[in-house]
Amino acid sequence: MNDSTRYNRVAVLLHWLVGLAVLAQLTLGFWMEDVPKSPPGVRASWFNFHKSTGMVIALLIALRIIWRLMHKAPALPDVMNAAQKTLATWNHRLLYFCMIVMPLSGFLGSSFTPYPIKFFGSPLPRFWEANPEMKEILAVIHSSVACVLVALIGIHLLGALYHVIKRDGVIDRMLWGHPFNVNQELIQKAGPEDSAAHH
Repeated sequence: MNDSTRYNRVAVLLHWLVGLAVLAQLTLGFWMEDVPKSPPGVRASWFNFHKSTGMVIALLIALRIIWRLMHKAPALPDVMNAAQKTLATWNHRLLYFCMIVMPLSGFLGSSFTPYPIKFFGSPLPRFWEANPEMKEILAVIHSSVACVLVALIGIHLLGALYHVIKRDGVIDRMLWGHPFNVNQELIQKAGPEDSAAHH
């Protein structure tokens, strides 16, 4: 895998930071739905924490998107066939779409409730009056996109596992250091540039 098919260190850092944060946030989001409303305050505290961390993750996602727009993504390696490249491309596009819609729908949905949005305890300004209908619409969008995002992450992880098992070097695009358990014979069949980069 040569430099033209690998992400730089900043992109790798943002990938893992955002990825782990989103997984944790999704886990928290699904778990806190079952938190009982009694005793009072416990459920609200978890929801406020979820909203606060969501805003932080939204900033990280924005940073990742800005970095992505300013730095061209490396070419997909030759060891991937056309179908795999198409699937990977659309999986990434949909992941970005969901990562934008998720925090946006969550923030807007919360802004239409009668309660102020708190950022780690500090109330944020209210932009408009409470609107139960808008709150419900955005809540449905938020929960629906969460389910789609889980499915997309599952596909993404299965793809990563496939490439780890195949040892074709694709996983190296998002890792630092030396090649990870690479099958040199497979890389050599893909093309001279990929082969040379693994020696």
